[in-house]
Amino acid sequence: MSETIDKKKKHRKSKGQETKATSRPSGGAEAATLDVVTEPVMGLDHSIYLPTMARIAEVQDITEREKFYRVELERPLGHRPGQFVMLSRLGVGEAPISISCGPRNDNILEMVIRRAGSLTQVIHGLKPGDLLGVRGPFGSGFHLRELEGHDILFVAGGLGLAPLRSLIQPVVTQAERYGRITLVSGCRTPADELFRDEVKSWGKIPNVQVVRLVNETQHMPWDGEVGLVTAPLQSLPMDVERTIAVLCGPPVMYKFVLMELAARHLPFERIFVDLERRMKCGVGKCGHCQINDLYCCQEGPVFRFSDIAKLREALS
Repeated sequence: MSETIDKKKKHRKSKGQETKATSRPSGGAEAATLDVVTEPVMGLDHSIYLPTMARIAEVQDITEREKFYRVELERPLGHRPGQFVMLSRLGVGEAPISISCGPRNDNILEMVIRRAGSLTQVIHGLKPGDLLGVRGPFGSGFHLRELEGHDILFVAGGLGLAPLRSLIQPVVTQAERYGRITLVSGCRTPADELFRDEVKSWGKIPNVQVVRLVNETQHMPWDGEVGLVTAPLQSLPMDVERTIAVLCGPPVMYKFVLMELAARHLPFERIFVDLERRMKCGVGKCGHCQINDLYCCQEGPVFRFSDIAKLREALS
C-alpha cells in the first residue's frame, strides 16, 4: 500500500481543503443513508487563519459528558477521514475537534464534543441556530482508495469511536470494495457507548463484523460483551498479508492492542494510529503538538505506526 501520510516537512503548510458529511447519530436516531465521496471535495477558498462561521443545526445528548453536533457550513469544506477542525466561539476560545463524519458533497459537518474545559462547557450550552467558528480541515488523513481490497480492522476505545466514524462510515457504506471489515469497539459502561444504533446497524452489513464491549455493566442492560478490546483480538480471523489495522483510543489502549497485534505478526507498516495531541494553532506554527521533530497537527493525527514506533513520547 502506498504511503497515506505525507511526512515531508516542506509540506508543512496547511492545505486549503475543508470538511463535510452527513449521517444521523445513533443513540436513538436512525442512521441515514450516506452519499459517499471517495475523495475530498475542495471547499471554501478561505485563509487558514480565519474561521468560517457555521450554524448549529442539531444538538443531541449521547452520553453524560458527550454531545453530538451537526452544523451547517457556508459551503462544503471537503475532508479526508481522520482530519480535524479548529472549533471556536467568539470571545471564549478555540480547540481542536475531530471530524465524526465521512466525506460528503453537502455543507454538513458532524462532531462529538466532550465537556472538558471552559470552551466545551460553553459549547455544551449552545442551541440550534447558534454560531461557531470553524477552521480547517487540518492534518493527515486516510485515502480511501488505498484501503480498497484490504481487510480492515478498526479498534476504538471510548471517545476514539468519534474520529474513527469518519473512516468507518464510507468503508461500510461501500463494503464490497474491501475485504473482511471488523470493528472492535469498547467503552467503560453501557452509558458511555457512542452511536449505539448506528454501530449495531453496521454489524448487519454483509462482510462486516462488530464486537461491542464494556469494561463493566454496572447492572445496566447490555447486549454486547464484557471485557477489554484486547480480548477479541486474540481469536479474530486475520490474514496478516492483507489486513490493515486502524486504532483510536486512550494512550493506555494503544500499548496493549499493539502487543496483541504484534503477537498475531501484523507488520507495524499495516497499523495506523490516530493520536489525540494538544493542538493549538492547527498549522504547525506553535509547537504545542510537537512529537520530537513531528508536528501532530500536520504529519498527524493519523500516523503509520512504523513511523513513530521509536518515538517513546508519541503514545504517552
